[in-house]
Amino acid sequence: MIEKMKFLSITGPKSDIDRVVNEYLSKYEIHLENAMAQLSQVQHLSPYIQINPYKDLLTRINEFAGQLKDTEHVPIRDISLEEIQPLVDVLNEKISKINKKCDELSEKRASITEDLKCITPFLTLPQDLDKLIHYRFVQVRFGRIPVEYYEKFKEYVYDNLDTIFFPCHQDDYVWGLYFVLWTKMEQVDAVFSSMHFERIYLKKDYYYGTPQKLHNDLNTQLNEIDKELNTCHQEIQELLNGDASAILSAQAALNALSTNFDVRKVAACVQEHQETFYILCGWMSEKDSSSFMKEIENDSKLFCVVEDDNNKINCKPPTKLKNPKIFKPFEMYIKMYGLPDYHELDPTIFVALTYSFIFGVMFGDVGQGLLLAIGGFALYKWKQVTLGAIIGTAGIFSTFFGFMFGSIFGFEHTIDALWLRPVEAMTLVPGLGQMNTIFVVAIVFGMFLILVTMIFHIINAVRTHDTEGIWFDQNSVCGLIFYGTLTVSALLFLTGKSLPAAIILIVMFAVPLVVIMLKEPITHIVEKKTPVIEGSKPMFFVQSFFELFEIMLSFLSNTLSFVRIGAFAVSHAAMMGVVMMLAGAESGGSINWLIVIGGNLFVCAMEGLIVGIQVLRLEYYEMFSRFYKGTGKEFKPFLKHVNKTKFSDHT
Repeated sequence: MIEKMKFLSITGPKSDIDRVVNEYLSKYEIHLENAMAQLSQVQHLSPYIQINPYKDLLTRINEFAGQLKDTEHVPIRDISLEEIQPLVDVLNEKISKINKKCDELSEKRASITEDLKCITPFLTLPQDLDKLIHYRFVQVRFGRIPVEYYEKFKEYVYDNLDTIFFPCHQDDYVWGLYFVLWTKMEQVDAVFSSMHFERIYLKKDYYYGTPQKLHNDLNTQLNEIDKELNTCHQEIQELLNGDASAILSAQAALNALSTNFDVRKVAACVQEHQETFYILCGWMSEKDSSSFMKEIENDSKLFCVVEDDNNKINCKPPTKLKNPKIFKPFEMYIKMYGLPDYHELDPTIFVALTYSFIFGVMFGDVGQGLLLAIGGFALYKWKQVTLGAIIGTAGIFSTFFGFMFGSIFGFEHTIDALWLRPVEAMTLVPGLGQMNTIFVVAIVFGMFLILVTMIFHIINAVRTHDTEGIWFDQNSVCGLIFYGTLTVSALLFLTGKSLPAAIILIVMFAVPLVVIMLKEPITHIVEKKTPVIEGSKPMFFVQSFFELFEIMLSFLSNTLSFVRIGAFAVSHAAMMGVVMMLAGAESGGSINWLIVIGGNLFVCAMEGLIVGIQVLRLEYYEMFSRFYKGTGKEFKPFLKHVNKTKFSDHT
């Protein structure tokens, strides 16, 4: 069901807006519309522009709250704005000092990490680095050279160059160092540069000992820094945990105050007699608006008008679904397709009943149905997964039809079928011979559902005053008469009873089809619109004829689509028959229970998924397409009851 909405225009002195929001509006769900857009005809209207004073404070407190862990059981208490500011200032000061130390440690850590990166390729070097760096007559160059150039260097250059190259490590590069006399330095450096040698500059006054010793010392320093950083982070965490309740309370309070303040974004201002007034426009449920009006009736500073004439409202009402708890999970399927328009029927209950019923028929098994029911409701209860409730409900219907079909965990002869066995039951159809009963029932049931959706279409058309939709459309009264006659004739034929007189059938079939074909000109005549036929008349009749042909095909295809209900009921029994055969249950010998259990789990998971999708396809394509548009606008409360307590007026 869709809750009835009322459009409210709320006005008062500009300086009084915070009191109204905190004292009244925060108690109710109100979908606010932009007042500037709604009141475009009002003169001297201007937007309400004011900077949110809580924004910076909320940003800081959100940073603190984001670092808290295990906040589920932290109590939220009343806290005033006068308490929040000192709390943020003290936390800022303490955390800033710790963060400053963390930054220094992080810089030091980055420097040591870079040194380790430089030292690591030279771990095989046996000599102390400080001695190598400080040779008196020989220069040492550390670096790396690509492997392919190193091979060329060794083959063509090295023997003729006054240098010694000592390789230390090889990956994509050859890491090492070369020695060169001062007098040959420029020549040798130039040759190595031509071989793409990349130098690494070591800190002369920093590296002492062998690379291995230095590597160990740097790792030790790195571990010490990591311990200090962890200590700093723990200090911050302990500091925040000590004030966790105050932080979360401040966050809740600031969220409420900030959200309430942001009402100004959709408000408008107008000046009257030297005083400026605010205007707020929005939608409330009929129940909330009644309570709101009663609460403010003695408030001299607040004036509210409830608009009943929809012609004076520039926006369509939002849609707020309200269904019994048992049907509420199925709202998920409605929202997937699109929310119903405010003036449309809410199909949630219809979907809940038809989806569960059809699923049960297609997947009728007592044991597997119980598994789905238990698993689905457990998932919904402990994990709050909406789909779990849908699976659980569908499982109940599967269990019911399992008894009707006499099937339990694939065993077809353990219990008696209360109705029929899908694989075995046959019906004599005049002119067609023997047909599977479940197929015949599925088609008849599908025809019934199509008739119901046509009625829904007519109701929606009446609500929107759509003349063509009420009388002349393929899903209107004409379509209902045509398809209803077809359904009754099919039932009479199947039961062996005589059909109505031929002339009656011709009238009931032909007249609605002619009206459907000529729906546009007839609608124009009824609504007194001109021209009656737009464009070329011969082309109109040709186009209308082919459209009528397409409509007839759609009726046929939609009806035959429901055969899948019976097909899956039969295929489920057939699949479980295969499982039983593999397990040896059909031969009368010892049963392999591992195959029985595994087969049941496989069929339950795979076929359950496929059937769930197929039923949803029937809902969307064969039923929704006839009556449902799903163009509604979601009801979004601007103030989502973020006020857990009443805050005093801080502004």
